[in-house]
Amino acid sequence: MADKCLLLLLDGLGDRGHPELGGQTPLQAARTPNLDRIARLGANGLFHAGLQGQAFPSEKAHFALFGYSQEEFPGRGLLEALGHGLEPGPKDVALLAHLASASERQGCLFLEREAPEAPRQEDLDQLLDALPPPETEGIFARFHPVRDHFGILLLHGEISPWITDTNPMQDGVFVPDLLPREGLAANEAPRARNTARALKRYLVRVYAALKDHPVNARRISEGLCPLNALITQRPGAYIPVAPFADRYGLRGASVASGAVYRGLASFLGLKAVRAQDGTDPGADLAERLETAFRLLPEHDFIHVHTKAPDAAAHGKDPRRKKEVIQALDRGLGDFDPERILQENILLALTSDHSTPSSGSLVHSGEPVPLALLSAGSRRDDVARFEESGCARGCLGLIRGREFMYTVLNMLDRAKLAGVMDTPLDQPFWPGKRTPFSLT
Repeated sequence: MADKCLLLLLDGLGDRGHPELGGQTPLQAARTPNLDRIARLGANGLFHAGLQGQAFPSEKAHFALFGYSQEEFPGRGLLEALGHGLEPGPKDVALLAHLASASERQGCLFLEREAPEAPRQEDLDQLLDALPPPETEGIFARFHPVRDHFGILLLHGEISPWITDTNPMQDGVFVPDLLPREGLAANEAPRARNTARALKRYLVRVYAALKDHPVNARRISEGLCPLNALITQRPGAYIPVAPFADRYGLRGASVASGAVYRGLASFLGLKAVRAQDGTDPGADLAERLETAFRLLPEHDFIHVHTKAPDAAAHGKDPRRKKEVIQALDRGLGDFDPERILQENILLALTSDHSTPSSGSLVHSGEPVPLALLSAGSRRDDVARFEESGCARGCLGLIRGREFMYTVLNMLDRAKLAGVMDTPLDQPFWPGKRTPFSLT
């Protein structure tokens, strides 16, 4: 029986077939003896964070992997703010925001370049100094840069996160209007309308302040795109949720380099261990696994993450993604699956979503491969860790929160449905019981 879980997550690993790889996915085309060995020793299947065909971003897919519903998701903006060390208040809204290159067409804002070249630090400082005063219509907006011209916009006041994005995530299109979302409750709709109106006015003032700024005039003379518009997306605000340890009875930790994963760990009460990204993704992964094994004595569930496959896929080069996958596999060269079996550990090897390395989609809706290995796991006849092979495995398709229920089951912590040893119907057993008093 395994008593601890090690979740090895290769971000964006899933893909589609590509002609330059003979119709195979980058994972199918890659030489991966170490990943394949895990598949041969364990139980295999597929994972999808939501419904088949839904394209999930990493943060929402991870939220499902960690066993939470999408209704409890606080928004990526909040997670990024927490991950970067900001401290949004319980009534604040945090949005992802960055300076982009826009122009005026037909009286509307037209996005020329969603991600222009990064500015020199002195130029960025001058642009940020030129931003308009933060208060507008009783709402305070303050931009916090976190990397070059990318940052977090914190809003404070009588506000709501239920507003639309102004980042269309593509070049050469009109910026979408900033509107309240539809279908809101009667007490939420007025605040959403007020937030959308006030934030739109602020973004209009940002464009007016930056479009003729000397820094942008100089950038244009140097053949660079101006940084004259602030675009926003993925607003988030606090939502009360049960900490991971309370919901699943497991002490959790996360070893990752991205701010959103540190923010997610902070939000759910997991220990966040910051990793560094070097030039060799395989060496990075090996180091993170060593960190995870050092954490195991004090933790029951450890998330080990690498963004490398996802980053390679966003470059829209299937061959490059194949190379990165092979590098990650080499990083597992010293990882002995027998250690998993001997030390009563459950190894869960999977991804969060598919990232196509060609085409226009950011992420796509295909499920990703999943392998579970422990001393008590079933064994099937899957020989390779790849999308089609794992689909033939004994696990079938696991979706959303089913993953954490499967983990509890493999750790012999699954509660018999209907048993109530605690007032709250928790999925793990034994629960945090109150002793029966004789007084």
